[in-house]
Amino acid sequence: MPITTARTLGDFMEASWGRSESLEGIGAVVGAVAEGARMVQRQVQAAALAGVLGATGETNVQGEAVQKLDAAGSDIFVETLIGAENVAAVGSEELENPVIGGSGASRRYVVQMDPVDGSSNIDVAVTIGSIFGIWRRPPGDPVTGAVLLRPGRDQAAACYVVYGSSTMLVVAAPGGVDGFTLDPESGEFLLTHPGIRIPGKCEYYSTNEGNFGKLDAPAQEAVSRLRRSHSLRYVGSLVADFHRNLLKGGIFLYPGDVRSPEGKLRLMYEANPLSYVAEQAGGAAYSATQRILDIQPERLHQRTPLILGNRAEVEQTVSIIRGG
Repeated sequence: MPITTARTLGDFMEASWGRSESLEGIGAVVGAVAEGARMVQRQVQAAALAGVLGATGETNVQGEAVQKLDAAGSDIFVETLIGAENVAAVGSEELENPVIGGSGASRRYVVQMDPVDGSSNIDVAVTIGSIFGIWRRPPGDPVTGAVLLRPGRDQAAACYVVYGSSTMLVVAAPGGVDGFTLDPESGEFLLTHPGIRIPGKCEYYSTNEGNFGKLDAPAQEAVSRLRRSHSLRYVGSLVADFHRNLLKGGIFLYPGDVRSPEGKLRLMYEANPLSYVAEQAGGAAYSATQRILDIQPERLHQRTPLILGNRAEVEQTVSIIRGG
């Protein structure tokens, strides 16, 4: 049966966060994410028709080829977030340095984002997404790149968008995790997945099996154990793999390997926001050596191993990788 009376994202935020001092102003930031997501979704839907397939010919600060949609998505979200007038700075995976919005008292938040996650899948119409971590700006701190180097546990909220068979915005705050589906007719994000919790039964594991030979012995043992007892599901877009595991029950792992001992995924743009979502939904997230949200970042584009999802399965996998 179609959902015809679902609350809009705006109504939900007003009812759930409107009287919360700790979440004051967060609604405007999430609203800016939603506004940008609508624009990116239109480009994703049009794809080749909008001229956003393929690479720009440039290389980003990560040393990766910049896809046209990467560049467009970064520009869109920077504009909507800075335009919200309560965001002091935005860090983007696609930009070497953060974009500074201003130092006025109203600019109380900083945002770290991966504007288009899953670039390698853009040209083949496979699910991609966008990821955002939201931190409060410490009162009185100057707005420089240093204000963005905060551990994930300090996040005020986090959210991500999935562009697939439908477009979903998943928002995590201290009250829990809720999912909103974009209604293509009204353009509104409507509450369709209230109170998301990671299922206790972990059915799936998501990892790049092609990297198996590059893992050390404990990590190979952990993957082999999952292989024997779980079904493999791997898209290659972190946000898509995480989203499935969040709703269906699973674990995602991208350990460090001989080629990338520090890991491949970005701490600030990918690991911290999704780890916050996972923990708010009852899951867990580790780098193998420590909880992701406890890592003190040293660099804006720092990388990390990442293991997240169902808490019991994550803890068992981490124990094996640690040699326990």
